[in-house]
This record gives sequence, structure tokens and C-alpha cells, in this order.
Amino acid sequence: MVLNIDRRGVVLGAGLGLGALLLPAGRALAADLVGAKGFTHSVASGEPGPDSMLLWTRYAPATGDGVVSLEVEVALDPGFTRVVAGGVVRTGAYRDWTAKVTVDGLKPGTVHWYRFVAPDGGKSPVGRTKTLPVGDVARFGLGVFSCSNLPVGLFNAYGHAAARPDLDLWLHTGDYIYENGPASIHEGDWAAGRSLQPANEILTIADYRLRYAGYRADPDLQRLHQMAPMVAFWDDHESANDSWEGGAQNHQPATEGDWNVRRAAAMQVYREWMPVSDEPWKAYPIGTLATLYRTESRLLGRTQPADIGAAFKAEDPDAALKAFRDGVWRDPSATMLGSTQESWLAHQLKTNARATAWQMVGMGTILGRTVMPQDALGWLRPEVSERKVNGYRNNIRAAKLGLPMWMDRWDGYPAARSRLLQAAQAADADLVMLSGDSHNAWAYALSEDGRPAGVEFAGHSVTSSGAEGDFGADPKRVAQGFMAANPELKWADTSQRGYMMIEVTPQRLTGEWLFLRTIKARDTSLAGSHRMHVERGRRVFAA
Repeated sequence: MVLNIDRRGVVLGAGLGLGALLLPAGRALAADLVGAKGFTHSVASGEPGPDSMLLWTRYAPATGDGVVSLEVEVALDPGFTRVVAGGVVRTGAYRDWTAKVTVDGLKPGTVHWYRFVAPDGGKSPVGRTKTLPVGDVARFGLGVFSCSNLPVGLFNAYGHAAARPDLDLWLHTGDYIYENGPASIHEGDWAAGRSLQPANEILTIADYRLRYAGYRADPDLQRLHQMAPMVAFWDDHESANDSWEGGAQNHQPATEGDWNVRRAAAMQVYREWMPVSDEPWKAYPIGTLATLYRTESRLLGRTQPADIGAAFKAEDPDAALKAFRDGVWRDPSATMLGSTQESWLAHQLKTNARATAWQMVGMGTILGRTVMPQDALGWLRPEVSERKVNGYRNNIRAAKLGLPMWMDRWDGYPAARSRLLQAAQAADADLVMLSGDSHNAWAYALSEDGRPAGVEFAGHSVTSSGAEGDFGADPKRVAQGFMAANPELKWADTSQRGYMMIEVTPQRLTGEWLFLRTIKARDTSLAGSHRMHVERGRRVFAA
């Protein structure tokens, strides 16, 4: 099969050993994914620097279980007449035949082309990547993605972004895959032609590898990786739902074994299959324009979320909720990042705010304060289960006492949230949070101690279902209700899929939420978009 990608007349092509999810379902798909030979999953790049780039591929030899060495070539043109760098990397079955190599000596702010060469002379698809700029930068474009649940929809957001000429870098804020088995997907939610392997919740190294192999076979995801570098980090579904350092909501030790074994498997396979380094967090300088931060807020330092559930079952729920609010919820030892990363980020903000105009922090979950609106019960669809309705009732009751509706995000760690925002204020940073996880689109003007602390562009999902699954009311009514109940929330959309585009200039940073027309058929046309911006030094959204 030949994969052709046309951008401004440039065509990249090479042989692939694997189709684009147009494969038979079930065991046949699994056999094709596992048994594919050659360069099975195209190429990818990440961890960009001004003069370096991490390059990724997967190569399975036709015979043998030994070690294979691959050469890599980097050029200034897609025809490879001007090769400027190269290297060699070793891979084998011990790392699922994935290969990563960091190449140095590249030109800053420059498009480069790269490919891998196998021992038999076979060549990978050609990838396009771009190093980070140095010095004064007039403009930088960043595409932001999250929450890509393969069975429920086509990755049209990836396809739309990959065709754009104005984006320099991708940021994936997590839930790149989902760990759930097919039983977690309602029959009516499956998208035609999508198949999920393995056909169970993933627990082992072999399970995680097969799940990534299936996701990475998607043509739009391959094209995204092939056209620009990606900065990526995991959220919870790369391991298990609502994970923290010692467990997860979707991990039952009695039947699924030791959490640490599963966590280690998830981390290992993520690092095998993604164009990422093993560094847990990192800062990326974009000249004097901005610094982008990759964070880790799930598996290494996050403490267990506070359990509000017992309060609702107490003899006097309101008294129990007040005790929870004034006690365990405010515990200063609760942390999303861990003290080491908190200290690192605070120091980085202080240093970099003097050198770069914008401080863009990528985060798996939302910082903006959000309580459940009091009239939310009136928005629910008639078919919503009584169990869910009771959940909404509980969240409304908690909201009357100032308690958030999600304990799994920064709202559930208020002391840690304050420490982060206070660090940004102390650094005099123009803070911009770029987050995902919720499946819907939100814009927050963040505040701390009554003072502006920055803004947050919270992205909607690529495919995962959002609040519209429960809410039958007009999405505009829902958004207005959420904004009325939450002073930090300045805009919301609770019904559409897509991705965000962030445009950075020295004096203005603009975010645009792009909404795809559909995820149930291959269609990259847009249904609409929404733009907001913040001016340098203001730290609130412009009117």
C-alpha cells in the first residue's frame, strides 16, 4: 500500500505493511496487526528542540527474532538531495520493534524531511518535521488534541489538522488511547467500520501493545504524525480510568492484579509507541515568544483523589459535605504533580517568564473551577438512568456548598491548584493553560486570591462523547447555565468534537475551537468554530 499525503503540492509516499483500519474485524485484524512486516506504522517525530528532534518508526523484519539496526536520514528536501544529518538505531522484539533516535545538528525553525532505511535497503514513509525557532518569533501555530476513543468515531480532527499549512507543532494532552474493552461501548455508539483489539480491557504489556498497534494503524493519525512533530503526555486512559500513583477507579486488584504491574506495562508501552523521551516532564523554548511545558499529572506523583461519596450517604449529608469541604478536600498534602514537579514548574516559570512572552502549560485535566448548575436536572434526557440522575442531584447539593463536580481534576486538589497559580503570579508570568480530559470545550479566566492568574483553553475531544450524552437541552442553554454558575468560566460548548488551534504572537495569543461536522463517517469538513484571545500582560480574555 502507498500512503500519499498532499500538502502544497508535496507528496510523501512509501510502502506500508499495514492497512488503515480497512482490515477484517476480530481475530483477522489482530493477526494482521501482530503479523505485519516491514515499516508497519509509518513514522513520527517529537521532543523538538532548536537543533534536534526525536524520530520514531516501527520495523518488523520478515524473519528472525534478533536485533535489527536501522539507519535514519534527515534532509532539507523531500527528495533527500540535501541530507544534513543522520544516525543509527537498534530495535527488536524486546521493544515491540519500535525504534526511536534523537538526531542533532539541525537548523532552528526549519522544516526537515526524514526516513528510516532497513538492512535490506527498504525505506520507511517520508516524514516531515520542524525544529523550534530561536530569537524573535513573529508567529507560532499549535494544534491541541485530547480524548481519542477509536470505536466511537473517525479521527477526522487529526485529518483536518494534518492538512493545514499553518501549524508548527502538535500537542496531545492525553487519552491518546482508551483501555476499555468493547463492553464499555454502547451498541448505538459504535462507528461503522471501527474495530477494537484486543477484545477486552487491556491489562498486560501484550494487550497495551496490540491496542496501540490498532490505533496507530488509523490513516488520519498516521498522517498527523507524519506531517509535524508532537509533544505528548499521558492522562488516565493510557493506563486506566481515574488513575493516580497508587491505583485507579478502573483497576480492581482482586481480579486484575497488582496496580504497579499494570502501571509499569502502560508506561513502558506508551514510551515504546509514542515519539516521546523517558523524561517525565520538560520545557520547550519557542524563541523569545513562548515556553511550552509538558507535565505529568497521573502516574508518578498524583495522590489519591478525595472521596466525596461517603458524605452523600451520611445521616446528615449537608453536615458531612461541610466537614469534607473544610477538611480532607483542602488537605495541603494532596497533589496532582508531586512536590518535585511542583518545584520544577515554579522555578521554570520564574526563569522563563523573564525570557519568553508566554508560558503555555500543557495539562491532562482542567484547572478552571466548575460546580454543577442548580438547574442541570432540567437539562437531562428522559432516558438517563436513575443512578446518573442521583449523581447530578448529589453534584447540585455539593455545589450549594462550593464543592466541585469533578474530584479527579484540579478542582479536587484546591491547595495544589492555589500553589500552581500563586507560582505563576509570583513569576509575573503570562500563563496559558492548555488542557483536555472533559470531552467538551471550555474557556476559563483563572484567578487566585482575587487576582487574575492566567487563562485556560480547555479542549474538546477528538471522538469521545461529552455532556451531550446526558443533556437533551439546547447546548447554548447548557453553556449559559454553566457560565452563570461559575465565575471563572467565560465560554463553553458541550456538544461537539474536534480540536483546538492556538496561534501565538508576541502581543496576542488566540485560541480557536474547531468543530468537525461528523465523526461517524470520513469527513474533515467543519461545522463551525469559536475564537477567543488574550493580550500580553492582561491575563484575562479580551472582550
